[in-house]
Amino acid sequence: MLTKETSCICIKRGIQDSSLRRAFVRNDKIKSAFIIIICVISVLFSSAQDSINFKKSFLDFPDHINKKRLTGVTVGTVGVYSAFMAIVGVEWYGKQPNGKFHWFSDEKEWNQIDKAGHFFVPYFTTTFTYNMLRWSGMKNTPAALTAGAFGFLSLAAIEIPDGMSNKYGASWSDLVFNFGGAALATTQYLVWKEQRITIKYSLHAVDYPKGELRDRANELYGSSFGEKILKDYNGITTWVSFNLYSFNHNIKPKWLNIAFGYGAGNMYGGFENKWTDKNGVYHDRSDIKRYRKFFISLDADFTKFKTNSKAGKMVLGILNIVKLPMPALEFNTLGQVVFHPMYFLNLDVPLYLRK
Repeated sequence: MLTKETSCICIKRGIQDSSLRRAFVRNDKIKSAFIIIICVISVLFSSAQDSINFKKSFLDFPDHINKKRLTGVTVGTVGVYSAFMAIVGVEWYGKQPNGKFHWFSDEKEWNQIDKAGHFFVPYFTTTFTYNMLRWSGMKNTPAALTAGAFGFLSLAAIEIPDGMSNKYGASWSDLVFNFGGAALATTQYLVWKEQRITIKYSLHAVDYPKGELRDRANELYGSSFGEKILKDYNGITTWVSFNLYSFNHNIKPKWLNIAFGYGAGNMYGGFENKWTDKNGVYHDRSDIKRYRKFFISLDADFTKFKTNSKAGKMVLGILNIVKLPMPALEFNTLGQVVFHPMYFLNLDVPLYLRK
């Protein structure tokens, strides 16, 4: 049986992966639930235009503060977030032993794919909150600063119960990436009053080899497609997408973007490919080299698609977090250069230009 001291050492080395796995799934579900809540509210809000007899200007940004809207946005946001935190507190921390606040060094975990998630969520939260505040009549600068503060603090607050939990620990690197995502969105609103650079997501389904590796992948990332969308770190790619027209009006069409992506592969543990399964059998697959992937691809800014429906435009804004399926060129740390005719799920047949 592992002692408390031995367990701590194993966690740091990535060998005692059960606690790491719980932390991985826990953090992933928290981030995913937060995005899902916001998306559901957004879709319901946008569809209301067609189901209720609103005025034509309902979705417009007013020139002055609309107290009813601002009150509704404030109360709704605080209420939803409070309920979210209460559920997280009961579900993940309520039954766990707590101790003194402490930090856990996880900046090298999962080849930083989880850090990309900590950048993406505050970015998306900031842009959503900004638009809600502007809809309430708040001016650009206070809306940008308020949204940025909420985008950062809403996810950073998770580090407090993390730090108090004996099983986990607060992460300074999570805070850095949380701040970076919120700051990117806020800065663009302050400088350009729009998002010329967007953070996006895509998934490339991984066909894991049968046997211990597939069993391990299912244990870590889930076996269903829905689970893999949210937490398969070997398949998730995070993109930084630049709208070319916003920087140079001579470049058309207006929606054309160029995107740079980051992903990773061959990860069967947080820090290394070693683990002990549920039957107590130790697996050492250090022969499988973990690697990083870098991409360049074309993309689209969905918010620049022409539509006469304001509700439709809002929905396009929500969908803008997903990278458009397009050809992509991959460079990875295995020394390979790979052309993907259609980098999305398993729609393409990769062509190895250099193996």
